[in-house]
Amino acid sequence: MSSPKPGVLALEDGSVFRGLAFGADATIAGECVFNTSMTGYQEILTDPSYFGQIVTMTAPQIGNYGVNDEDSEAAAPKCSGFVVREISPVVSNWRSQSSLDAYLRKYGIPGVSEIDTRTLTKKLRVDGAMKSCLSTLPISDAEAVKLAKDCRDMAGSDYVKDVSCKEPYLWRADDPKNFNAPYLPVGTTMNAPGIPAKRFKVAAFDFGAKFTIYRKLVNHGFEVHVFPATASAEQIREFNPDGVFLSNGPGDPAALAYVHKMVSNLLPDYPIFGICLGHQMLTHALGGTTFKLKFGHRGGNQPVKNLETGKVSITAQNHGFATDPASLEKGGAKVTEINLNDNTVEGLRHKELPIFSVQYHPEAAPGPNDADPLFVDFYRMVEARKAGKI
Repeated sequence: MSSPKPGVLALEDGSVFRGLAFGADATIAGECVFNTSMTGYQEILTDPSYFGQIVTMTAPQIGNYGVNDEDSEAAAPKCSGFVVREISPVVSNWRSQSSLDAYLRKYGIPGVSEIDTRTLTKKLRVDGAMKSCLSTLPISDAEAVKLAKDCRDMAGSDYVKDVSCKEPYLWRADDPKNFNAPYLPVGTTMNAPGIPAKRFKVAAFDFGAKFTIYRKLVNHGFEVHVFPATASAEQIREFNPDGVFLSNGPGDPAALAYVHKMVSNLLPDYPIFGICLGHQMLTHALGGTTFKLKFGHRGGNQPVKNLETGKVSITAQNHGFATDPASLEKGGAKVTEINLNDNTVEGLRHKELPIFSVQYHPEAAPGPNDADPLFVDFYRMVEARKAGKI
């Protein structure tokens, strides 16, 4: 790393945290949030759900195992900035190909270290996620606070169009570095050694999907055809999939009226599985509503209870909005899972149609694997629908 230079994080309430800059030379603004994961900073940085946000890690030292090509959840980092207590001066792992500092410089993402992240996290928990400014360039405290106040509000923002793919494509499951493989037109089929037999094809909406979700779908017997968020219900029907998948993504779910309408149109015709923002899209498509959480759920240690089985799973999460449970009844859905920290909705299931969703990330990149069987549940649902059993 180069010689230390000053960096600053300013919040809209006037709070200013000064530390040492790393990563790119830049001044950016976004919503400041915190993540409680102990590891997995590369997956967090590249999760498109963090688009428009400055991520604070609560673990005291970040960067000790470096960065590599295989662990990315998108082709490049998607968050706006990165805040840590200490960036490791040593990178030590046999898989490492770059330091965290060099990685962020490469992609133009600024970071600041030597911040009292405990104080910052407590502030965000008490006062809520805030608009903020992070700068690794010379800037006064007053300028930084003004930029924070002028930042775009997360509520009401559609960031999905910024991260979704532009054209439909087939997920190249045969390439070990899937995200570097060329896209194939929808309709192409692949059969590669070591890949499970793809008995069913799924239309996967990319609202900001993580690569591991596609890999999980492939490994559980699906041929994954990815569609942009702006694809119409008519396009999906023309493609004629066996099931529909709704991915995670950034921004305010209430701001995506074009997605609500499209999903609502598809509800009667296909088995549907939604994750995170996809769960919220189902909520709206069923006539429900969502609301903004005070500081959100972000980390790999969120306890979720399944109300149907009584089972408790530790889950990975990244979201700032939640479903209003009272709004689900009129759409024919019921709450199936709740967060044990605050009792917010973590899952829903339609009472008659083959449709279900979860608020957390069952592919767990990074995080625990407790919820991995949900992909099996989706496969069985599609299988039963194809057999005429549901």
